[in-house]
Amino acid sequence: MTTISASAPGKFVILGEHAVVYGKPALALAIDMRFSIRVSRSNSYKVNGQAATPYNMSPHMRYISDKIGTSPVSIYVDGRVPSGSGLGSSAALSNAYAAAISALEGLPTDKETIARLAYEAEYASQGRGSPMDTSASANGYGIALNVPYKEEDFLWHIEKEDNAWDISKIDVPKMTFVIGNTGIKAATGPLVEKVRKYRESNTFAAGIVDEIGDVTLDGLEAMKNNDLEELGALMTYDHKLLSILGVSCNELNHMVEAAIPYSYGAKLTGSGGGGCMVALTDRPEKVAKAIRAHGGTPYVIHTGVKGVTVKTKEHSDHRRGGRKRSKSNPSEDEED
Repeated sequence: MTTISASAPGKFVILGEHAVVYGKPALALAIDMRFSIRVSRSNSYKVNGQAATPYNMSPHMRYISDKIGTSPVSIYVDGRVPSGSGLGSSAALSNAYAAAISALEGLPTDKETIARLAYEAEYASQGRGSPMDTSASANGYGIALNVPYKEEDFLWHIEKEDNAWDISKIDVPKMTFVIGNTGIKAATGPLVEKVRKYRESNTFAAGIVDEIGDVTLDGLEAMKNNDLEELGALMTYDHKLLSILGVSCNELNHMVEAAIPYSYGAKLTGSGGGGCMVALTDRPEKVAKAIRAHGGTPYVIHTGVKGVTVKTKEHSDHRRGGRKRSKSNPSEDEED
């Protein structure tokens, strides 16, 4: 029997959320919190040992199952990315499941193929959004969308309706971040729709979206120069712009304010409305303590996290003296 194991990381956005939906630049890093999935063929669908069908699974998994046309499978899911937190839990789930099912069916599992399939699952489930989360999770490390790039850094190009994104990998210096989770779950779709309506009805809001794009380009330059003070200042300014768009909340604002004295800068990360904030710091213990004091849960994050990985195991009957073999899909060891 063949068992496929796949995992993919969550992500956080340094700069550019919401504006990226409209083709503006964005920067995102993978985090060392992952979704892991194990699949094997079965007579019926099961999820973590419980009977299931594609129609009571997550919409992301259902889309991928329908798209690939897989036969029934037994699925074990171990999610370490908090849902509704802005840390890309659904993107990590989509990437891990897409990679596992593709490998089981003998289909390609290169990062670009998986990123595209995962994005289609995200889009079908949420109705709107950019490929930022799924691309960051699939590739790992750090990615940029719609920024100037060298030819060797180009990853893939994705179009959807009237928008297009060039995704490229970026060199990320060694940095330490502390993510603070408010514990408030906020669905991405309604917040994206809120910004869309505001932007379309108000030229001031449209200008804020454009300014977020400009700040993101400045942040990329600061990262290239390893200028953490400038990058942090841009993060804090970006938080103010996102607050003007109406996607922050009191809990996020309080945690950002509490973290800033011990940080280069801090901001909400993700779609907002709850979820998480992130601080760039060289005093993570101080920031974590400040986050806890304001009711949040801190996670210390370091840069340099691998993207989607796939492993294949062939099982034989031990009762007849069989042996178990394991091999890794080549995509697992790519260090782009």
